Amino acid sequence: MQAGSTERTTLLLTVAVSTLPLRDSRWLEFASARPEALPVHHPAWGLLLEECYDFASLALVHENNGTISAGMPVLQVRRPLGAVRWISLPFTDFAPPLGEASEVERLAGELDGELTTHGVKQLEVRAPLPGGMPVTDEPPLLHTLPLDADPEVVESRFKDSVRRNVRKGERNGVTVRRGAQETDLVDVFYGLHVETRRRLGVPVQPRRFFRLLWRDLVAPGLGFVLLAEKGGRPIAAAVFLAWNGTVAYKYGASDPKWLSLRPNDVLFRDAIRWACANGYHTLDFGRTDAHADGLRRFKLGWGCEESPLGYSVVGGEPPRLTSSESTALAPLLRRSPAWVTRLVGELLYKYAA
Repeated sequence: MQAGSTERTTLLLTVAVSTLPLRDSRWLEFASARPEALPVHHPAWGLLLEECYDFASLALVHENNGTISAGMPVLQVRRPLGAVRWISLPFTDFAPPLGEASEVERLAGELDGELTTHGVKQLEVRAPLPGGMPVTDEPPLLHTLPLDADPEVVESRFKDSVRRNVRKGERNGVTVRRGAQETDLVDVFYGLHVETRRRLGVPVQPRRFFRLLWRDLVAPGLGFVLLAEKGGRPIAAAVFLAWNGTVAYKYGASDPKWLSLRPNDVLFRDAIRWACANGYHTLDFGRTDAHADGLRRFKLGWGCEESPLGYSVVGGEPPRLTSSESTALAPLLRRSPAWVTRLVGELLYKYAA
């Protein structure tokens, strides 16, 4: 009996699921060593969301003899009067668990018990998960562009329409510059972003989010801002995250009066050339809703590879990918001045998690 008890104790010490503070250096060390890790796996992204929206952050990990073998960053969220949920990760297109497939499967197999231990009703994962329940909505699509050290190799895969649009933008005097100070993100980009979100009828992130984004990711070199200008006037802009071999397009905004000059085409061509020159292997164009045919054609025109984005849940019913609240708000926001879009975002944006 004693021998069996000792053997069981040793097993529990050898293999375990546990939680770490996301700022624990062991998470960054593990994520940095995983080739599939994306910029959103860097703890700076989860910690930014924690500070901006008052979530609680953690890393959910599987350990062998004290060494992390699989894991995912998680934020704990709660809607008013709702149950506690874990999300990996809110406001993120794609965040697969990290680790070898067999280790991720072991982690997934023990999640129910970990949720119960922490009193959490549900875990949502922005990726397929072994044993997880798939989200039942029509899955969105992910578009990624393989890069090369020689940008001409990448550009040879552009459709003729993309090449024409880039040349048209350059002939019309569109230039691109890299944001060099906080105001380029918090004022210039944000001004375009608010108007873009208002036209789409969706709330905008609080301005403080972009202050934190500059401080925690852009300034330390984990992201950058590109501004497309005509005669010194900003007419389009984009925010990218960059880490561990992947550049991820995160946010874009533009002035519709200048779209005929094709500023976005010139901007993305410059982003691709920069990524190639700096040793990145992939440019992630982000999530595309399955019915967004125009956006899908735009991304495919650059030579992107297309794949379905399968999301998963453990515990409870799968959430809908599109919130009824934002759908109901769309007509109001489109007809309202920009300050209404900003106010709604300040008050409600965190609840879209």
